[in-house]
Amino acid sequence: MTAATTHPPPPRVRPPKRRGVEFSLLCCAVLCSMYGYAGVGLARSGAVPHDVAGYGAGLGLLALTGHLAVRFGAPYADPLLLPIALLLNGLGLVLIYRLDLETPADQAAPAQLVWSALGVALFALVVVCLRDHRLLQRYAYLSVAAALVLLTVPIFFPAVNGARIWIRAGGLSFQPGEFAKVLLAVFFAAYLAANRTALAHTGRRLWRVRLPAGRVLGPVVAVWLISVGVLVLERDLGTSLLFFGLFVVLLYVATGRTGWIAVGLLLAGAGAWAVGALEPHVHGRVEDWLHPFASIEAGRGPGQLAQSLFAFAAGGMFGSGLGLGHSSLIGFAAKSDFILATAGEELGLAGLTALFLLYALLVARGYRSGLALRDPFGRLLATGLASILALQVFVIAGGVMGLIPLTGMAMPFLAQGGSSVVTNWITVALLMRVSDSARAPSPGPGGDVPAAEPDVTAVLVPPVREGAR
Repeated sequence: MTAATTHPPPPRVRPPKRRGVEFSLLCCAVLCSMYGYAGVGLARSGAVPHDVAGYGAGLGLLALTGHLAVRFGAPYADPLLLPIALLLNGLGLVLIYRLDLETPADQAAPAQLVWSALGVALFALVVVCLRDHRLLQRYAYLSVAAALVLLTVPIFFPAVNGARIWIRAGGLSFQPGEFAKVLLAVFFAAYLAANRTALAHTGRRLWRVRLPAGRVLGPVVAVWLISVGVLVLERDLGTSLLFFGLFVVLLYVATGRTGWIAVGLLLAGAGAWAVGALEPHVHGRVEDWLHPFASIEAGRGPGQLAQSLFAFAAGGMFGSGLGLGHSSLIGFAAKSDFILATAGEELGLAGLTALFLLYALLVARGYRSGLALRDPFGRLLATGLASILALQVFVIAGGVMGLIPLTGMAMPFLAQGGSSVVTNWITVALLMRVSDSARAPSPGPGGDVPAAEPDVTAVLVPPVREGAR
């Protein structure tokens, strides 16, 4: 017999990094934002703003900072995430600048640009310093503790527009709940990844849903109930709905059981009815949703929701043009909660469709990154972060369009809000890290690749024996 001949292993095929594609798309995003900025100036004064070059240079510097961080820190990351985020952020600055022209005493665009710069700086810090997303699994308890503290602190501060969601110190203010949603996503992903088998295959069956054992589901339900209870005390119904949706989505993804979606919808409906009936602040918003033109019929003039609906109607198919609308009539929330009404009036249905497609693409790429990963924590983390963005867009767009009762939240990247834009950039940074891990080439024999982090969250719940009920 002849000795078997050994063949060298085939060369590994490295996936393309596509950083050049990302840089080209970033240039297009900066140019589109500059075009919108110049268009507002032409519409309002008949001349291009004198600082359009400075605006473009500032936005270009942010784009270059993010691109360099990704090129050196996450070279295999998805090439679409950063350009989409930058384009949405740039368009948001244009819309806020356009509304600033109606309120010379209340200029929000400069502060929003500073917060955007801080967000990009934190984006670069996360991408460069967090070399492996699985490191976050170690800090499940720390994440949930920090999230609960951030949610509780605003209770001790005065209410703003009926809700206790702000911390104000001097001339600065921020919403700690914005940061808490990312921390809770890390905790939910770590806990459910460690206990997904027990959640899916143990417990008792009720109708068509298998309810996991209390010792398995109890801790995560307790954290969710505490966070939602605190938010109800703060009258922040929007963030409560966001956390509930995040919990149900991740529970469904972890167990693969569609019954959790039905249970979640039933519980959400029951909770919304109870809060809407018992809480006067929320009840007033429900009444405005059911009867948006009641104030007009009573002779008091249109309210905010009615003005928002008028703005969408006036926009038509292609809009009135940037700077030529009247959405400033909405009032104090035109730059935050109702900024989508300005986009609807001045960009029309075509512009709104383009915005929603950008959000849909951002969420879809986040889901795709999660699907490409093998570790359960990474899949759940990517799904949770992408779901946060999707739920925010649905809740805000539905509220200002009259599809659901209005809740006070900020449209991701688009609306005024420093806490929101910083948190959104951190969310995109984590999605970039996850997508880099998903697309990076697998190691060959003897390859120098970091070892997987130990699944330390498994100690949260004792192991369940096979067949336990």
